[in-house]
Amino acid sequence: MSIDKGQLTKLEEYLWELPRDTRPGMLVPARVYALESLLDAILNDRSLEQLANVATLPGIVKASMVMPDVHEGYGFPIGGVAATRYPDGAISPGGIGYDINCGVRLLVSTLSYNQVKARMEELSKEMYRQVPSGMGKGGFIQLSAKQMDEVLRKGAAWAVEEGYGSPEDLEYTESHGCLPGADPGKVSDQAKKRGRDQLGTIGSGNHFVEVGRVEKIFDEQAAEAYGLKPDQVTILIHTGSRGLGHQVATDYLRIMMSAMPRYGIQPPDRELACVPFNSPEGQDYFKAMCAAANFAWCNREVISWECRKAWANIFGKKGGELRLLYDVAHNIAKVEEHSVDGEKMKVIVHRKGATRAFGPHFGELPDPYRHIGQPVLIPGSMGTASYVLAGTDESMASSFGSTCHGAGRRLSRRGAKKQVDAPRLLKELKKQGIYVQAGSHRGVAEEAPIAYKDVNLVVETVHQAGIAKKVARLRPLGVVKG
Repeated sequence: MSIDKGQLTKLEEYLWELPRDTRPGMLVPARVYALESLLDAILNDRSLEQLANVATLPGIVKASMVMPDVHEGYGFPIGGVAATRYPDGAISPGGIGYDINCGVRLLVSTLSYNQVKARMEELSKEMYRQVPSGMGKGGFIQLSAKQMDEVLRKGAAWAVEEGYGSPEDLEYTESHGCLPGADPGKVSDQAKKRGRDQLGTIGSGNHFVEVGRVEKIFDEQAAEAYGLKPDQVTILIHTGSRGLGHQVATDYLRIMMSAMPRYGIQPPDRELACVPFNSPEGQDYFKAMCAAANFAWCNREVISWECRKAWANIFGKKGGELRLLYDVAHNIAKVEEHSVDGEKMKVIVHRKGATRAFGPHFGELPDPYRHIGQPVLIPGSMGTASYVLAGTDESMASSFGSTCHGAGRRLSRRGAKKQVDAPRLLKELKKQGIYVQAGSHRGVAEEAPIAYKDVNLVVETVHQAGIAKKVARLRPLGVVKG
């Protein structure tokens, strides 16, 4: 079943809907957040077919949704959001993804671009030395079995306790860097083995560490609350739970595929394997997913320590501190309370390539941010902009407190490699003042700016929709890739 534009009903300039009768079995409509100029790219793959399939999940409420950075994924489209009824609605590993708690954190410095530009190439090389990157690349921490279980239980707090971060960092991390539902006993030995040496590493693919500068402020009040100033130098970190999270997803997809017949579940696509949240298999997966999410938060905390070390090695005491502005997940499932058809209810929110974007007065937020809303971090691609947004009351009302997570692919990795001359791209970026340190030309070609949608249009969509508001735009200066 392919979806064409004629099947979409335009609700607003930025919002489209596939009605419930688009395919048999849909329990709710399917909604697409996108300006019309983005629709052609979205219709190029199976994203909206997958979105319609998601609308058949047992217990789904309101609508299945995708953000403007949507592209085809495993089961769920990447950029997908779905909430199912608690406690008996479905939980689906495809709605979280293989890289559990892939997410982004932003460090901000006290230095301006003029104070660092003469040493940018040197800084990017030092970041590359300090932050291990590449497929399977291990870090300097080798966890014992006991330490691994502590990381899976405690998350980022483990890194802080071991001297790889500060207690203040936990206040500026989603869920304070730890989901309490984690059970290391539900994570396989194979998953633990794959993660044993991967704390403090970014891996490969679209993961990176990026030095940038604040190019433009859109909302002065929010920027002041977040501590952002024009031309300030920043560091974005984008990675997740590495091989450990991938193995957790692999293990439980296998378990759920064999368990579905016991619950009378027959999804339209086997990649949408799911079970009731309150089933033994559902609870085991959720506990393992929480543990993998904690590993990812600990990983980003250790990488922050490595970035701070690289910063100090180049700038010394004059460089000042790198403060954590925020850390937010974009591949996760959480039990939250939302309004559905005017009724407050508990739901299991799946966000896959979608970012939590809670509005003002949310109790978990640090005091300086509470009147503004949760920071939302939207990375672009090499050579393009990244954004800092703020969550809104509208996102709470319309999209289960969710918004986009990045630019979103428009070319496959294979397609990008065919079109991009990596050495030439690196030279062009260097002319623009962007220093890229990468393990291979193939990786550079796969992640070239041409492979992604226009991040400015993606952000403009969610801004116009009111599910996140623009605060600041960041321009890259140096990028470390696997």
